[in-house]
Amino acid sequence: MVNNTLSSHTVSSPQQSYISETQAVRDLLQIYRSGQRSGFSDIPLWQVISKSTWLVFAAAVFLVSVPVFVEAPLVRSQPLLSLMMTAGWIWLSFALMSRPSTYLWGDLLLGFSWSWFAGSIYWGWLRWEPLWHLPVEAIGLPFALWCISRNWGKVGNWFYLGSLFGTALTDVYFYLVDLIPSWRQIMMVEPKYISTILQNAVAQVQTPLGKAWALTLVVLLLIVGILPLKCKQQHWYAFSGAVLSTILVDCLFLLAATLA
Repeated sequence: MVNNTLSSHTVSSPQQSYISETQAVRDLLQIYRSGQRSGFSDIPLWQVISKSTWLVFAAAVFLVSVPVFVEAPLVRSQPLLSLMMTAGWIWLSFALMSRPSTYLWGDLLLGFSWSWFAGSIYWGWLRWEPLWHLPVEAIGLPFALWCISRNWGKVGNWFYLGSLFGTALTDVYFYLVDLIPSWRQIMMVEPKYISTILQNAVAQVQTPLGKAWALTLVVLLLIVGILPLKCKQQHWYAFSGAVLSTILVDCLFLLAATLA
């Protein structure tokens, strides 16, 4: 089913793909122009388009920040189940993409499927070695770049790239502040010792060097996450939502480590 669906879209021209991906906006515009809803025609046209793009942004933030707290405990106890759930996400994404009215959300969900798939592999079987984290998370990168080059699935693939960019910067911070040894220890020791390791890691984050690098990377995330919002296009809003939500997730993990 995946191959058939993909091929049916990739053979289409870039213009046809663009029309499919922006179907949600076109539906809103049709309603706006026809005035089918009471009072809806009084709403400025830019607000109609803005509503759709901001919904994509909100969905991207949700898909980065919320599922991680669901997948994390699941993949530790049932890694195979978590991995198999990827097939369900992919099936659902293509089912949504088969209908113009829900194509946008299927597109976004397909990008999320890559993040879920990579997270299941790494945190299920390779979490003891931090060096493997980024390469595994980037497992969908060739596919995403190929799809973008063909102007297909831009919303989901740009979401995946934004999520991967945020992951990469977080990993870079771990290397710069020398938190990798703490990472390895947490994955190997018994749960009763984790609190002590987390406290030591938080102490490293709170050093002048840790704060300086944290501030630098937060500023970089804000710049990369905010600038694309000027484009007013759905795939850029998906990218920005994924990038900016990295800050939220990292802050939540820091809070949890501080309270441990």
